[in-house]
Amino acid sequence: MSSTDNTHAETDSTDLQIKRQELEELRSRLERLEADLIAAEARPGWQATEYYSAYYATAGFLMGIFGAVTSLVFNIVGAVAVGKSPLELIRVYLTFPLGEKALQLAQGQKVYAVDDGVILAFGCCLYLGTGMVLGIPVYMALTRFSADGGLPKRLLVASLVSLAIWAFNFYAILSWLQPLLIGGDPGNWITNSEYLPWWVAAATHLVFGWTIALLYPLGEYHPYRRPTERRGNVPG
Repeated sequence: MSSTDNTHAETDSTDLQIKRQELEELRSRLERLEADLIAAEARPGWQATEYYSAYYATAGFLMGIFGAVTSLVFNIVGAVAVGKSPLELIRVYLTFPLGEKALQLAQGQKVYAVDDGVILAFGCCLYLGTGMVLGIPVYMALTRFSADGGLPKRLLVASLVSLAIWAFNFYAILSWLQPLLIGGDPGNWITNSEYLPWWVAAATHLVFGWTIALLYPLGEYHPYRRPTERRGNVPG
């Protein structure tokens, strides 16, 4: 055998050794990656270990719009039944920014340059937005005090919290804040029973709270579980 053939044979042998070494390294790396994946999948995913305030506040914020819609429909039906404007509640609600002129909306009088319907629609949006904000304390109270109870307990908690919100907002804040900021006579249209009877305001808040209590299961927190974790609990 010539020296050239020996050189080629040595080169081929060296190349094979290099390739085998690279293959072993790749196999070793593959094994490490597989071990890391198995370990990662075996670890439980992130879960809230304490009261998940941010989640429940967000859920309450979303639930609040449904409570607001239901209470608004309740008022529309009630107002029509007693011969008042369907949006009587919204007109009284708008007295906070607009004063007494809000009571003249939708009565055939041109109160503002903007169409009355547009102003009332804006008032409805404000009402729904307020409901979303108030939905936060109602829903968080439900998660705190009735999470382990059934519907009757949720309705009781929702009733107490809703009435507390009504009493505080109406008589601890609006009774003096509206006359102070808006003025006029009498100035406190929202808390004046001549324009909004107390029992109507209380019933509106109750319907709001009851709606959130009924929808409570839709906002419950359930930790995410990987498909592998779910399969692992399926009986073989």
